[in-house]
Amino acid sequence: MSWSGRFAGAMLAAAMASAACSSGSSGADEGAASCAYLIRYEGRTYQDVANVEFTIGQHLGDATLPACNDTGGQDDAQESGTTLTAYEVDGISPKVAVAVGGTPEDAVLVAVRSGTELPADVKKLIDGS
Repeated sequence: MSWSGRFAGAMLAAAMASAACSSGSSGADEGAASCAYLIRYEGRTYQDVANVEFTIGQHLGDATLPACNDTGGQDDAQESGTTLTAYEVDGISPKVAVAVGGTPEDAVLVAVRSGTELPADVKKLIDGS
């Protein structure tokens, strides 16, 4: 995947996360959205990994970008989130990392993290980029 493809995918991911965190009210005391870009796939939670060269593998199924609830339960709408397509990342188990997006061309890399640490396979991918 080219750098421009990853950049466009990252911009799409940021826009989707921003849209998911938008609030319908416009109060003067309202703070900025506080939701991270988290993906749910097969019972695991993945976080985005920026600026990494990776190769898309086969289509895996649906992943979910959960709705952002940064209003402290003040919003009555209980959205389930946005459905994205999950793709295998060549050389990495889907239990560790997947790519998500509307198409393979706009997919971004997301990985399961232990605290702030990236999985070893993802670190190897970054070091090889």
